[in-house]
Amino acid sequence: MKIISYNVNGIRSAINKGLVEWINSANPDVLCIQEIKAYKDQINLNLFKGYYHYWFSAKKKGYSGVGILSKKKLHNIKYGIGYIDCEGRVIQADFDQISIINIYIPAGSMESRVQIKLNFMKYFIRYIMEFKKYAKKKLIICGDYNICHKEIDIYDPIFNASISGFLPIEREWMTKLINLGFIDSFRFFIKDPYHYSWWSYRGNARFKNKGWRIDYNMVDNTLKNQMNKASILYEVQYSDHCPVMLDINL
Repeated sequence: MKIISYNVNGIRSAINKGLVEWINSANPDVLCIQEIKAYKDQINLNLFKGYYHYWFSAKKKGYSGVGILSKKKLHNIKYGIGYIDCEGRVIQADFDQISIINIYIPAGSMESRVQIKLNFMKYFIRYIMEFKKYAKKKLIICGDYNICHKEIDIYDPIFNASISGFLPIEREWMTKLINLGFIDSFRFFIKDPYHYSWWSYRGNARFKNKGWRIDYNMVDNTLKNQMNKASILYEVQYSDHCPVMLDINL
């Protein structure tokens, strides 16, 4: 099974740039999309042939929102975690003995949003702890976390040390999440530096590879031996992010 996570930074814009053609070529079994910036009725759903689709849009027009495309019909669709659900940041769905969460953690690019981001992270940790405590399904958490976990995941860890996305409290939260029983699938396979999934539009950052690795497919520890491959699909450029892929036997 091929699972791909991709922040498209506006699904309508990405479609105009060739997103659907790429989806047909990449042929993922599950595609988790973040920052769709559209209501469901603004998306031409007929383009996604062969996929069931599930959407959680923000109430604010042209903002945030997540979606899941799946070749297999999903069940028990859940929307939100009980905090800023009006922003459409979490959608969860089940198939067989697996549950997939697609998450888009808020950015802390404005000072007023940093505390909102930290609050969201606290709510999400509690949500995962409750899920782990009571649910019998294995969990995969895909999405844009808006956090670099370690120094290897960001182009300039010293300069960015006081910037949201690489704050000590955010990085500690990532460690706490992983310690709940997850594997950073990309780092499980790839240990070397200079691998990023987001670049600023400023200063020709993508060309210079001055990036951040903030997009993840976190995998339940119990699925460790079923993972085959993980990669960042650098050639896909319909957004300021690029997709992150997980190949796993499910």
